Amino acid sequence: MSEFTNELFYESSPYLKQHAHNPVDWKPWSEKTLAMARRSDKPLLISIGYSSCHWCHVMEHECFADMEVAELMNHYFVNIKVDREERPDVDRQYMEALQLMSGQGGWPLNIIALPDGRAFWGATYVNKTQWLQVLEQLGKLYKNDRPKVEAYAQKLAAGLKQLHLIPLPEKETHLPSASDVEALLTQWRASWDTYLGGFKRAPKFMMPVNLDFLLHLGTVKKNKTVLEYVHTTLERMALGGIYDHVGGGFSRYSVDIKWHIPHFEKMLYDNAQLVSLYAKAFAASKNPLYKKVVEETLDFLDSEFKGDTPLYYSALDADSMNKEGKQEEGAYYVWTKEELQTILKEYFSLFADYYNINAYGHWEAGNYVLILDTNTLEIAEKYGLNSEALESKIRSCLAKLKEIRDKRPKPFLDQKALTSWNAMMVIGLCDASRYLEMPQYQFQAQNTLAFIEDHLLDPEGQLLRTYMEGNAKIPAYLEDYAWLIQAYLALYEVCFDTRFLEKAKKMADQTIDRFLDTNTGLFYYNQVENDIIPGQFELEDNVIPSSNAVMAHGLKILHHHYPNAGYGEIYQKQLQTAQQRFSSQISGYPYWWKLVLLESHPYHEIVISGEQALTMASEFSSAYLPQIVLAASTMQNNFSLFENRFKPGETYIYHCTHGSCAKPEKDPKEVLEYIR
Repeated sequence: MSEFTNELFYESSPYLKQHAHNPVDWKPWSEKTLAMARRSDKPLLISIGYSSCHWCHVMEHECFADMEVAELMNHYFVNIKVDREERPDVDRQYMEALQLMSGQGGWPLNIIALPDGRAFWGATYVNKTQWLQVLEQLGKLYKNDRPKVEAYAQKLAAGLKQLHLIPLPEKETHLPSASDVEALLTQWRASWDTYLGGFKRAPKFMMPVNLDFLLHLGTVKKNKTVLEYVHTTLERMALGGIYDHVGGGFSRYSVDIKWHIPHFEKMLYDNAQLVSLYAKAFAASKNPLYKKVVEETLDFLDSEFKGDTPLYYSALDADSMNKEGKQEEGAYYVWTKEELQTILKEYFSLFADYYNINAYGHWEAGNYVLILDTNTLEIAEKYGLNSEALESKIRSCLAKLKEIRDKRPKPFLDQKALTSWNAMMVIGLCDASRYLEMPQYQFQAQNTLAFIEDHLLDPEGQLLRTYMEGNAKIPAYLEDYAWLIQAYLALYEVCFDTRFLEKAKKMADQTIDRFLDTNTGLFYYNQVENDIIPGQFELEDNVIPSSNAVMAHGLKILHHHYPNAGYGEIYQKQLQTAQQRFSSQISGYPYWWKLVLLESHPYHEIVISGEQALTMASEFSSAYLPQIVLAASTMQNNFSLFENRFKPGETYIYHCTHGSCAKPEKDPKEVLEYIR
């Protein structure tokens, strides 16, 4: 039994539970804790992180598990631990405060604030010696010179308020022109690494939202330069060490420019988006590597990120136990040459050539991370093999390594399930189903959505954010609602069951009621609980597209199915307001720019009605056609897209573009040729 137990013991978040036995008297973020701070008139010490954050673990070990540190923290402060994945609104508020104070950000995020929540100091990782100095100095400063502290906190709060102001467009503006897009693309292109993919810097993040936009743009514009860059990046990522060749799935980022050494944590949101991206890229190019990546990543997620429910867990840690029994980054994934020789025996030489067990593939301390950067045809020729035989031997070697690796101590798994990330996963499964033409993934998607409906809606019908060990909690954020709407729409375009359209509409109507700011036309990220965390607008895309952009996409698609529901006006106003931010650059707003492409280039409504509708629809759904909305029905229904379009015994394809309709066709190839 641990000597210390604090209130985090009763929380469900794995990250919070990791701190439950610190000597620091941690408390969760709650109205109860905030009220206690106001009564005690102690400043707040708010420490924010997540379970797979390496430097969060380091600071916990050096500082929060230390008695000397704990005594100072408990004496001067009310100490609050926050899981940023559970409470992204709290994280966002204080990350913006830190960035205003220092121009920097990251995790762990440590903030010291007045009892009313206004921040006056912040930092990321701090070692024990510096942390002790900070605690003593700020504790005494608050006690001895409070007016100075309050004046700074007020100034910072005013800066944050100014940051959150969204200016309204003075008049209706036109969308950027083709020349505007080309000029911004030229600026952005200067930062591209056209040889190794990604950007010309390290670390390298995969940024699937950027690549998804560029695949869309390159296809619509038939821009070979853009498409070559996208495919170079996708191939280099899939061949690099950032991809787990033994077990499948991608790590969060690479610390070098060649996608070799990953920061070994694996996140659901990365892998869900990458499944979608590689499935689309496969449909566009028929590159078998992309299909392999999709299948292996989904196998990995099914085996490692799921338990007894159809929900997917959040993250796999970078650190695990090494041979000396100490936590070490990457210990689970790396190999020494001696290990590989012992396991692979006569196949070691072949495997070493294939995966660069040499200076190119070496990491540190005799450890290797598998990476391909060799012509496999040359390897096959060297060993007197054809391509099929070579790949068979490599698969056999990888299976042996996986068998050995499965016996190693595994990294910590955050078994918290998040609604938005699971909705992204549903979209990934739907894209894999349609573009790889593998219907089993559709059924997995349906099961995940059904579980969300059964377990993440409270008795009043409000969506909840997290699920862990049978417990759902925390009112959902805009990102949860917006991604769930997109998940329903993605599933509809795979199975064409109108129940999913109706569910998307119901969720959209709830989102409008709960989050829409009619003044700006934007959606608030959070449902405001108190003055500490005000209403926030999320506009900029990051590793995940912004929730407002995701919502706008969902509303655009719903507008085609429900043209009289007002969704068109709402997303158009979103686009007008957001355009003031995104019109000067693409890189921070690619999901908004996808919407610009949908609006400014021919956008095709494809409606198939008749007995053979589902068979014909598969010819459209399996092709990468980023500028279509697809609907199909084998019977008459009441949706406006099908009005007066059902003819017994016949199947017709109805094709309209921006309100102008061509004559009905019976041959899908005719319509496909026109669209392309």
